[in-house]
Amino acid sequence: MTEANTTRGTIESVLPRALYRVRLDDGERIVASVSTKARQVTVQLLPGDGVMVQVSAFDPTRGRIEEKLT
Repeated sequence: MTEANTTRGTIESVLPRALYRVRLDDGERIVASVSTKARQVTVQLLPGDGVMVQVSAFDPTRGRIEEKLT
């Protein structure tokens, strides 16, 4: 089984259907959704917020937001 890569990023924009465009610290841009764990805690994500993102091992342009950084 392949492992997903967890990294830091910043939300650039809010997209339709609960998706976010995130710029990772290494300069890559991905589209990410909010994980079920983060969705259980009511979190408001806005452009400029720092987040921890789990990048898919199968599609490096997609990811899952794990938590909001303060």
